[in-house]
Amino acid sequence: MEYAYIKALHIIFIVTWFAGLFYIVRLFIYHHEAQDKPEEARNILFKQYKLMENRLWNIITWPSFVLTLIFGPWLLIIQPGWLEQPWMHFKLGFIALLVVYHLWCHKIYKQLQRDELNWTSGKLRMFNEIATILLFAIVFLVVVKTAMSGLFGIIGIVGLGVLLMVGIKVYKKFRKDD
Repeated sequence: MEYAYIKALHIIFIVTWFAGLFYIVRLFIYHHEAQDKPEEARNILFKQYKLMENRLWNIITWPSFVLTLIFGPWLLIIQPGWLEQPWMHFKLGFIALLVVYHLWCHKIYKQLQRDELNWTSGKLRMFNEIATILLFAIVFLVVVKTAMSGLFGIIGIVGLGVLLMVGIKVYKKFRKDD
């Protein structure tokens, strides 16, 4: 019974962590694009985006990150046999990349709070897709529970990345036409 409760909590905090990661970068994009507004609007938008980023990052995303990383290892303590399975090794590798992504978002968050950002909105849009790619990889590994062939996994993730980049380019062109 303990396992089911811990697993439910782990899933809940994974969902809220990803929601925070998806939305924070979207806020970064809007924050960055506010630079192009007239000064009065820019000042209002900067203040509002900083407030929204601060609340999202510190009230939702960071706590969800910490709780995910508490409940995940707790599940491994309850089910230590999973550590012997190759799919779990791949999953933990993707989780490590997700942690790096989270910390990178934190760096960007800190820069924007100081009004220092050197990224373009286009680069931020591409950066935003990293979390999507990692989400796909992690969910498929957990559900299918095979390490997949290395080649199949790499082709799938690269293919998804290419599709996302094409989507971004098409969206960018569509936005310019408006």
